[in-house]
Amino acid sequence: MSDATKRANEAKAARVAKADTLTPADRYQELFIDVQMSRVFDDGKTFVDCVPRKDPEQILEAYRARCDAEDFDLARFVHAHFEQPQVHKSHYVSPPGQSLRDHIDSLWDVLTRHPHEHPPNSSILPLPNDYVVPGGRFAELYYWDSYFTMLGLDESGRHDLLASMADNFAYLIDTYGHVPNGNRTYYLSRSQPPVFAFMVELFEARGVCKAIEYLPHLRKEYNYWMSGAEELRPGDTRRHCVCLEDGAILNRYWDDRDSPREEAYREDVLTARRSRRPAHQVFRELRAGAASGWDFSSRWCDGADLSTIRTTSILPVDLNCFLYKLERQICVLNRAADQRKQAEKFEQRARMRKAAIERLLWNERAGAYLDYDWERGGPREALTSAAATPLFVGLASAEQAQRTARALQDRLLRDGGLGTSELESGQQWDKPNGWAPLQWMAICGMRNYGIALADEIACRWLKTVGSLYKRESKLVEKYVITHDGDNAEGGGGGEYPLQDGFGWTNGVTRRLLHEHPHNEANEARAASRH
Repeated sequence: MSDATKRANEAKAARVAKADTLTPADRYQELFIDVQMSRVFDDGKTFVDCVPRKDPEQILEAYRARCDAEDFDLARFVHAHFEQPQVHKSHYVSPPGQSLRDHIDSLWDVLTRHPHEHPPNSSILPLPNDYVVPGGRFAELYYWDSYFTMLGLDESGRHDLLASMADNFAYLIDTYGHVPNGNRTYYLSRSQPPVFAFMVELFEARGVCKAIEYLPHLRKEYNYWMSGAEELRPGDTRRHCVCLEDGAILNRYWDDRDSPREEAYREDVLTARRSRRPAHQVFRELRAGAASGWDFSSRWCDGADLSTIRTTSILPVDLNCFLYKLERQICVLNRAADQRKQAEKFEQRARMRKAAIERLLWNERAGAYLDYDWERGGPREALTSAAATPLFVGLASAEQAQRTARALQDRLLRDGGLGTSELESGQQWDKPNGWAPLQWMAICGMRNYGIALADEIACRWLKTVGSLYKRESKLVEKYVITHDGDNAEGGGGGEYPLQDGFGWTNGVTRRLLHEHPHNEANEARAASRH
């Protein structure tokens, strides 16, 4: 990045309107609770994304003045005072015969949002540059989604958007100290799987920027995840950090709030009512589950019932591998900057984390990496596709990689790709669904160790995506993968209907189409319209 470009980006960031970080619940108080619990909108995310038609304080005053009247109509009041977000059932209709590759290339502009379109007094957190959203109800930037989306932007030659998004993520870290779950005020209290280190590698590999330019941002993100770690003693916890009995520190998912998620307020209240625990504890666990990106999954629960969720009691394989990668990346960049003491410090931290992962998360009996329940002092027995993450970051030994691949093949490989978990709970991050980011990490991880199963997973996934595209002319958020790829279906379960778009499916598929030019998915064409 030239000095002139850097100055232009800094000037652009300086012009971003100072964000009002009040969340909709903070701003609208009892009006917010009334709207969400009365289910004025079928989707709880609709109201938190609404734009007020006048000053929010005036709206709240008007509500308080009228809400006790016998003829007060809450729905009518809300529709009069708020503009609803426009949610497209399908963002883009392929012309008949359009190839899957061209469909994805055409979608990037459809899914791009522009800073000048950010309305005042809404929940959106302004950004300095254009960015790509997933699609459907997800009309904002999401953290870990964006890395997998970027893989496709790169293959489509959209380095303009890569550069814009690089600076957006740097801006978020500079402004808020971390990358929020998404650029909404109600997402500020949590992050998502920390993949900025992978983004930075991609930016440098494609000539978008030099990785070393983002060293301060990587350090700042690391400090967010490790906040309070240095004061912990064995058995202590603080936010994302857990200090184990031997003094090793590993990380968990966390959210700084313990109230219902604002975008799913009613659902969380009803979930907490089914639990014997204090409601605020359940709310924290639900929020931490959302921070994991796996929202929701039996992975975080005692069984299939979401009211048993215990996310903060679990040390996840994937999170700790991502933080290992972050420590390694900071070490490498410190060396490049001739900051040798800092490099040695982060090399030691990565070494200690790796040792703790080997000791607690590698399970010899399962022949795979399993999450660890630090409260109960034992492994979580369920195998999930997160077990591939140590291969993705290059932490596993050759033997561990081979054994993990065999376990995933025996227990999670399905006709349509790699499964998410072995339990069918009704949650979307469970059987029978498959997700693009999980395919990608498994494929890349196995390739790192020369394991042939990588290509098999890629081919099965492409067949699934291509089959649905030929029939329905679209890509979706998740897929049922227990069927043969020729009979692919969009996934289900969870809190909301299946979404079209879709950012990370587009990104991973576009990259795999390039890497497998002879795969039949390259010949997939949009269906004729009836």
